[in-house]
Amino acid sequence: MAKHLLIGSIMPYSGKSATVLGLAKLCRDRHLRIAYGKPLGTYQPATDSEDTEADVSFLQKTLNLENVRPTLLTLTPEAIKARLMGTDQQDYRQALATYHNMNSEDLVLLEGPATLAEGRLFDLGLAQMAAVLDAPILLVVRYESPLVVESLLLAKSELGDRLLGVIINDIPQPETQPLPAIRQYLEAHQIPVFGLLPRSQLLRSVSVKELVRQLNAEVLCRPDRLDLLVEELTIGAMNVSAALKYFRKANNMAVITGGDRTDIQWAALETSTHCLILTGHLPPSPAILARAEELEIPILSVDLDTLTAVEIVDRAFGQVRLHEIAKVKCVEQMMQEHVDGDRLLAQLGLLTVEA
Repeated sequence: MAKHLLIGSIMPYSGKSATVLGLAKLCRDRHLRIAYGKPLGTYQPATDSEDTEADVSFLQKTLNLENVRPTLLTLTPEAIKARLMGTDQQDYRQALATYHNMNSEDLVLLEGPATLAEGRLFDLGLAQMAAVLDAPILLVVRYESPLVVESLLLAKSELGDRLLGVIINDIPQPETQPLPAIRQYLEAHQIPVFGLLPRSQLLRSVSVKELVRQLNAEVLCRPDRLDLLVEELTIGAMNVSAALKYFRKANNMAVITGGDRTDIQWAALETSTHCLILTGHLPPSPAILARAEELEIPILSVDLDTLTAVEIVDRAFGQVRLHEIAKVKCVEQMMQEHVDGDRLLAQLGLLTVEA
């Protein structure tokens, strides 16, 4: 019978999909057969309704899997209403149990809920899934401060022995000093730490295509370059001399400025800019468009004020989805360098580690 491993988190956008991809590479390097599934699909009203299907499809294609375990339910407002009103009385635990009948692999990597509470209304919470599948849980958490320990202790109290261990990721360079103490403390409280992953600007980056979608922007030039990745956001609201000083410090940035600020637009195009976002729905000059075409830099026009555009882009950086091959390669390399894959697989009973 195939073993199942649930990859969960305690807050959204913690890196579950990235962890699945990294673990898949670690497993295949050790000649283990793997499968994947996302039993509980998520819904986000600000994005496409088929995001869950897109996520699963991307992972299936990237991992070159013929089949994936079916998604049993997507958490849409309609599904929640039907459950609350009693019109949906399906036993999702029974549906989940059918995963046991698909047993041709060594390990099934299942992307679990984004929080400990998500899915409980349908008996598809993280702990409930683990009980049905008799599966251990790997928690992926994003580092915000040393107080991440408190959240993990709370998770341990709820998940008990089902908690196999944790991977802490997105750790900023200035926060590396307390890491040895954090690891030692968690290990002493029976929470194995399999990996401590540093922050990666590439993994936090957002494609220009995603910015177009979230801003509902009009693409004024280079629609063929929307695959460019934006790593930083800079606001061009100062004089051009001050703007240049900030622009020269940034890499692969998006610059938000008014459509009438031709001086700032010129400065942005001559620095490390991957996207120029013009607010106020004002068109740029023909010379700016021509230069952007030459440099292959997309220009977006939005019918928004600068503050609103900045808020939307900032939020996009905090809700990054893993849909780019460059990010996949980065994840695989980081997992290889910073995650103890042999220890994790040994605790799953899939690998014997010599003393």
